[in-house]
Amino acid sequence: MTITTALTPEIVARPRSVERLVAGMATSDGAGVKLTRVLTQPLQRRLDPFLMLDAFGTDNPDDYIGGFPDHPHRGFETVTYMIAGRMRHRDSAGHEGLLQNGGVQWMTAGRGIVHSELPEQEAGRMEGFQLWLNLPAKDKMTAPWYRDIQSDTLPQFATPDGVTARVIAGSSHGVDGAVQRDATQPLYLDLHFDAGASFAQAMPAESNAFVYVYRGELQIGDTAVPAQRMAILANAPDRDGVVLRAAGPARALLIAGQPLNEPIAQYGPFVMNTQQEIVQTLQDFQSGRF
Repeated sequence: MTITTALTPEIVARPRSVERLVAGMATSDGAGVKLTRVLTQPLQRRLDPFLMLDAFGTDNPDDYIGGFPDHPHRGFETVTYMIAGRMRHRDSAGHEGLLQNGGVQWMTAGRGIVHSELPEQEAGRMEGFQLWLNLPAKDKMTAPWYRDIQSDTLPQFATPDGVTARVIAGSSHGVDGAVQRDATQPLYLDLHFDAGASFAQAMPAESNAFVYVYRGELQIGDTAVPAQRMAILANAPDRDGVVLRAAGPARALLIAGQPLNEPIAQYGPFVMNTQQEIVQTLQDFQSGRF
């Protein structure tokens, strides 16, 4: 559903600048799925509460056909946003869903889950993103949770300035996203810019935020952000949001959240607070407690 009226303007008087641009790292995961790891492990403290962002996009089935067979997670949430293609999810908690064009899969691994994500296509383009969102220490052993959000139910609005926004999490221009989280307060927007469009988003000064441009180019303050680049937004106590401008058509993700400021201990698909908890997690997984 597209909302075109009754929007609440976002007032940004002192926009953030770009601290630095980051080029992703080409890698593969699962059964050989080729992807670009945009938010890597060395950036986890800087972009707390976010742990990872993968971008995948290819017309070659050999790059994705193996998918992601059964694998475990504990201690965080995964948010998979599919722009093109079809992926079937199954997990050890009994959840099953089909992720397809424009849809979102939000999974809380919590105390432990084993799941698979396998393509339901043998040809054509597959494109999307997977974001890992940390859980606070008090919630790391919560019960696993899963939700499929189909494209036609994802909150969306169009601004008078020529931007269509899809609100996956948080709130923008008075429109609440599909998912809310109290501890990390994530904002996750997919923004589609017409040529010459601009977009303002207010955000708390203490939040960590970044923009990933996946089509075209954006201007943030004095910095041009080309496609396939992540712009980490600078933190400063006097800044109240961000303003994005596009000379030509562009698309980008705007992601922000409140840092947990807790220790991060990661071993592959497990993210806890201490190495002792990681050892316990490995023991639990090996003994079949997930």
